Amino acid sequence: MTTTSLHTLSRTTERKSMRVGRGGKRGKTAGRGTKGQSARAGNKKRPELRDIIKKLPKRRGYGKNRAYTVDGTIPDAVALTLTKLAQYFEPGTEITQKACAELGLVKGRGKRQPAVKIVGTGEISKKLTIVGISVTASAREAIEKAGGTITAAASK
Repeated sequence: MTTTSLHTLSRTTERKSMRVGRGGKRGKTAGRGTKGQSARAGNKKRPELRDIIKKLPKRRGYGKNRAYTVDGTIPDAVALTLTKLAQYFEPGTEITQKACAELGLVKGRGKRQPAVKIVGTGEISKKLTIVGISVTASAREAIEKAGGTITAAASK
């Protein structure tokens, strides 16, 4: 027969999990401190960052919260009709962005100069050479029909 002492006994069951605030060893405030939001049952503090985000303005004013690729300082392209080209340029002339600016068809200075696009409104019978200016399909057809040519800008 084996003898057992109190100091050699081992537990045969799981220890009961401690539930706070149900009497026993942790009375009164049950280890939750005194008063306040965190002392209450079901306490769950809202994330502080959420309150900061909610205070920020939401898409108020033009240009706020827009994509970084959107640049409002770039001027819109100026549309030049075939009628205007026939009016301002002589046959056989090379039409460039610079030539349009010199004649006052495009307003702006330096890098703030708007782009030019030739649109197919009107008629043209003059043979013109267009360099480095975008052209619509109908304008391209009319210019080539009149014997003109359209080329892309020369690379620097």
